[in-house]
Amino acid sequence: MIHRYGPYVTLAVSLVLSAATSEVIGMDRLDWLVVLPLSAFALVVQVWIGHNRRARPGPRPATAVAYVLRWAATFVAALANPFFAFFAAAGYFDADLLLPRRLVRVGLLASVVIVAGAQAGGFPPGGSLGWSVFGALVVANMIFVVATGHLQEKEAERSREQARSITELERTNKALQAALDENAQLHAQLLLQAREAGVADERRRLAAEIHDTIAQGLTGIIAQLQVVSGAPTLTMAREHLDRASDLARHSLGEARRSVHNLAPAALADATLAEALKKTVGDWGARTGVRAGFTLTGTAQPLHEEIEATLLRITEEALSNAARHAHADRVGVTLSFMAGEVMLDVRDDGRGFDPLTVSHRTARTGAGGFGLDGMRARAERLAGAVTIESEPGGGTAISARVPLVPHDQ
Repeated sequence: MIHRYGPYVTLAVSLVLSAATSEVIGMDRLDWLVVLPLSAFALVVQVWIGHNRRARPGPRPATAVAYVLRWAATFVAALANPFFAFFAAAGYFDADLLLPRRLVRVGLLASVVIVAGAQAGGFPPGGSLGWSVFGALVVANMIFVVATGHLQEKEAERSREQARSITELERTNKALQAALDENAQLHAQLLLQAREAGVADERRRLAAEIHDTIAQGLTGIIAQLQVVSGAPTLTMAREHLDRASDLARHSLGEARRSVHNLAPAALADATLAEALKKTVGDWGARTGVRAGFTLTGTAQPLHEEIEATLLRITEEALSNAARHAHADRVGVTLSFMAGEVMLDVRDDGRGFDPLTVSHRTARTGAGGFGLDGMRARAERLAGAVTIESEPGGGTAISARVPLVPHDQ
C-alpha cells in the first residue's frame, strides 16, 4: 500500500506545504514556474513507475532512469522550497524495487541528500557550520535509512519464511487428510472383506455341521426304519424304532445348536458386557468353578460381528476350561482401549504346552472350534488371539479385535 500510494501522498503534501510557506520561504513567480512543471513531470514519472511495476515487477534500466529523473525533479523543486523533501522521502521506499542491487545504497544516499538539505535549512547550506550540520544530517539519515531497510528486509524474510511454513503445513495437512481418507477406505474395505469372509466361513461351517451331524443322523434314521420294515419280531422293530427316535432327537438338537450359533441369543436384549457377565455367571453356577467378570475402560456398543465374535471366543474358552483345565478359578476381563477391544480369559488349571496341542481338534459338543477356531474368528475381523500356558501354570487366552462402533 505504501509503495503504491505513498509517493502521491508525499507529492501532494509537498505542494500544499510549499504553497502555505511560499511567502515565508520567499518563493516568487519564477520559482512557481519551475516547481509546478517539475511537480507535473514527477507525477507523470510516478504514474509510469506504478504502472510498470504492476506489469513487470523488478528493477530494470528503465526503472533506474525513472528513479533518477524523479530524484532530479525533486532536487530542483527542493531548491525552491525545502518542503519538497517530503516527496524526496519516496525514494526510501522503492529504491530496492527500481534500482539494481549494487545501486540501491547510492539511490538512498541521493534521496538522503535532499532530506538532509531541507533539515539543515535549505540547500545549499551556508558557511562551514551549515555544511557541517548538513554532513552530520546526511550521516544520521543514512544510518537511519540503512538500519530501517535492514529491519524491513529481516521482517520480509520472516514473512516469506512464515508463508513457506504455512504452505508446507497446508501441503502436509492435505497429505495427512488424503492418508486418513485412504485409511478410512481401507478400513471400510477390510470390514467388508471380514463380513464376506465371515459369511463364507459360516456357510462352510453349516455345511460341515449338516454333513457331520444332521445328514448322518438322517441316514441312520433311514437305516433303522429300513430294518424295521423287515424285522421278524415286534420286539426287534420297537428296538430299531427307539434307535431311530434317539437319532431324530439328537439331530434336532444338532440343528438347533447350529442355528443358535448364527446369532447369539445372549446379545439380543443385552450389551456385550452384560452378556459376558451372565455367560460367566451361568457357567460358574453350572460347573461349580469360581468365575468372575471384570470390565475396564468405557464400554460402548460395538458392531454386532465384533460382539458375537468376542462372546463365542469366551464361550469356547470357558468350554475348554470346563473340559480340560480342572481349574478352581476363572477370570474373564473385557477391556475397552484406544482403537481396540481386548478379551482375557484366565484360569488356574493344570495348563498345557501350546506347542504340543493339535490345532485341528474335532469340534466340541457345544459347537466350538477349539483354539484354531478362536484364532480364525479373531483374524476374520483383523484381530488376533494369543495363548499363554504351561503345564501346572494355568492358561491365559487373550483376544484383540479393532474397536468398531455399532453404527459403522
